[in-house]
Amino acid sequence: MGTGHSADTAIRVAPFGITSVLSFVDDILLDKLCGYYSGVYDLPYTPITRKEEDGRAKRIHAYLETVKTIVDIKFKKIQELPFFAKNDKETYFELLPDECQLKQDYKRLLMMPPGTERDSLAETLVSRMKVGSIDVNIMVKLDKANYKKDGTTLPDLMSDAKAALRGYGESSLSSSMVFSAGMNQTLFTYLTTFQDFYRDAQGKIKKKIILKVSDFRSALIQGKFLAKKGLEVHEFRVESGLNCGGHAFPTKGTLMPTVLQEIKEKRTELAKTFQPLIKAYYEKQGWPLADDTKDLAESLFTVQGGIGTHGEMLRLIDEYGVDKTGWCTPFLFVPEATCVDSTTMELLRLANTEDFYLSNASPLGVPFNNLRNTGSEKWTTKRRDEHRPGSPCPKGFLVSNTEFSERPICVASNLYQKKKLEEIKQSDMDESEKRKLSDRVMQKTCICDHLGNGVLIALGIVDEKESPQSICPGPNAAWLKKFYTLKEMVDHIYGRIPSLIPPERPHMYVKEIDLYVEYFEKLVNETAKDPKGIKLIQETKTNIDAGMELCLSIAKKKPFIS
Repeated sequence: MGTGHSADTAIRVAPFGITSVLSFVDDILLDKLCGYYSGVYDLPYTPITRKEEDGRAKRIHAYLETVKTIVDIKFKKIQELPFFAKNDKETYFELLPDECQLKQDYKRLLMMPPGTERDSLAETLVSRMKVGSIDVNIMVKLDKANYKKDGTTLPDLMSDAKAALRGYGESSLSSSMVFSAGMNQTLFTYLTTFQDFYRDAQGKIKKKIILKVSDFRSALIQGKFLAKKGLEVHEFRVESGLNCGGHAFPTKGTLMPTVLQEIKEKRTELAKTFQPLIKAYYEKQGWPLADDTKDLAESLFTVQGGIGTHGEMLRLIDEYGVDKTGWCTPFLFVPEATCVDSTTMELLRLANTEDFYLSNASPLGVPFNNLRNTGSEKWTTKRRDEHRPGSPCPKGFLVSNTEFSERPICVASNLYQKKKLEEIKQSDMDESEKRKLSDRVMQKTCICDHLGNGVLIALGIVDEKESPQSICPGPNAAWLKKFYTLKEMVDHIYGRIPSLIPPERPHMYVKEIDLYVEYFEKLVNETAKDPKGIKLIQETKTNIDAGMELCLSIAKKKPFIS
């Protein structure tokens, strides 16, 4: 969802028992939201300036504590509401899945006559209510070094990702840290300095680890690295390489069903591999760890990316033993859950399939899901047309390039693009090649700033005219044409109402194939003249073919409802 649109989602949905994830990319944004919500709930707030020592960690820590305080306040108010009334307490229980024991006991309460037995059950139900987890995310590739005023580099522990981890690690939250976009060994090693990521005397882990992975091999490698340090992976989160929102990390043509089939067949190997390593670490540290700890290193496997109907969710759970599914893009159409400015909301509502595309906008050099005609796109085009391409780079979270400077700069910045375009202009390439390369340079957009502007506009913190906004929904957004209540979307997910998705929408597996065929065509056009590229093309084609054969075999099976 980007840095902004789910930044306050926990405040909105956690009191109803719903888990969400907020991004740690933009700590400046989080500080602004901390100030805003502290004012709304009359909480103490002191701005933490960019000049403050260890300011990034402090801003993240302060926002998390503020969010937790607000969520606890709202949750307690819901608990104190009466039963048998149209209120948020009723909403809390009605949102629960029907097979949930708490929901079934609630339904039983509604059928009971007044009396001590009903009062006793009501009291028990309240005590069993749980707040949603305030989970957080670090994109591990975003771990730039930071500098002192004199230009010298700060210690490695002051890098962006480690500062973000420190802000979370020192917080009072009991939730999960989601690591995405690969492996960062120094960051993962830094986890060992926070006791909350280990089991306590009762065998509980206060802060759990979730890894986003592309396949079984990735889960095994990363999980083993952590296990050697006594760290357990609570959940491996598998996401489609292309049928997703935000940054896309395409596989070499390996489709989701292929990945899930391998995980289903091999997942028991993970616990067998990790358990002895974890036990050895605890023994070395002299920490108690019961030999009969039942859930030691038994990770959940979950799936997200392109899921759009209840039937697709059922297939993932029933066919592959998936423990849970994640839904992201559909909640951009739920104002109760996400904070999107009105202009972008209307763009989303009116957009068709062709308006959602995989772009080159990200300075990271990774494909980025985009929506046409956003404020960000218009701002970027205007700057280019005025011969002022690039951004002033107000935040600098994505700096990585050292072509023209010793200190990294962002390829979406005005400084970089001006120098790069001049270099292309002075080269001896033909004019068509110059135009092609120049266009690619100017496609890069200041997403680290623009992805946070939508929430600030929606809350009235900044003026839309001065704050170009970006959004990064997945392809599923094309099939949602109105905005929904939280209950409507949850009921859609659980199949309790007629599907909100029209029947002409392609199945998630079909859409993924479509996206990978487009990706393959682009791969051929860009790399076919390179011997290494040819090898990649051949491997990708083989994997796509195998995945399509698997999908054809699945298509012969009995279909799931919806």
